[in-house]
Amino acid sequence: MFKPGDLFDLSQTAHASLFDGCENAWDVLKKLKAYIESQAGPVRQKPIVGQTYIGPNVIIGEGTEIEFGAMIKGPAIIGKNCEIRHNAYIRDYVIIGDNCTVGNSTEIKHSILFNGAVAPHFNYIGDSILGHKAHIGAGVVLSNFRSLPGNIKLEIDGKPFDTGLRKFGAMLGDSAEIGCNSVLNPGSIIGRGSVVYPGVNWRGILPANMIVKNKSAQEVVVKRPRST
Repeated sequence: MFKPGDLFDLSQTAHASLFDGCENAWDVLKKLKAYIESQAGPVRQKPIVGQTYIGPNVIIGEGTEIEFGAMIKGPAIIGKNCEIRHNAYIRDYVIIGDNCTVGNSTEIKHSILFNGAVAPHFNYIGDSILGHKAHIGAGVVLSNFRSLPGNIKLEIDGKPFDTGLRKFGAMLGDSAEIGCNSVLNPGSIIGRGSVVYPGVNWRGILPANMIVKNKSAQEVVVKRPRST
C-alpha cells in the first residue's frame, strides 16, 4: 500500500509527473523542493481580500481567494478555486491542488495537497501529502520530526524500514478523515477512505477503509449541589 497509486488518484493533481520513478509515496518529498523551484515564478491571480503577504515565487490559480491576514511565503503553487482563509500560513515548497481549503491558523510546509483536500482550522501539516478529498478536523497535527536522532523509520512486515527522510509527517490516502485534535506521529500512513476518530494519538500504518477509535473510558456521575 505504499506506492503512490495505492494511496492517491494521480489524476487528481496537476503535478502527477512529480511521482514518476517514486517506488514509495514518501519518496516524492525528496523531489519536492527541486520540482517547485523549477515551476514557481512571479505569477499571481486575484482576487485577494484585504492585506496579505505573498512571496515572489508563488503561483495562484484562477478563482482562488486569499483572505485578509494570510501569509504565503513560497515558493508555492496553488491551484484553482481554493480558499486560503484568514491567518493561514503557507511556508516554503508547498503544492496545493484545485478546490482546496486552507483555513484559519493552519500552517503548511514542504507538503502536497491533492485536489479537494481540506485543512480548515488550527492545523499543522509538515512534510506530508493529503490525497484527493482528504479532510483533517480542527486542531489536527501531522507531526514531522522525531526528537531522537536519525531518519524516520516505518515498521513493515515486522521490520524497521528507513525512509531516508529526517522529516516526514503523514501520507493521507484519498478521502481519509482525521478527527479533531488528533495527532499523527512522524511516518504515519493512512489508507484510502480510512477514519481516525477525534483525539487519537496515532503512530504507524493504517490500511484502507479502517477506523481508529479511542478506547479511553469516560465516567458519568450524578450532578450534586456543592455544600455551602
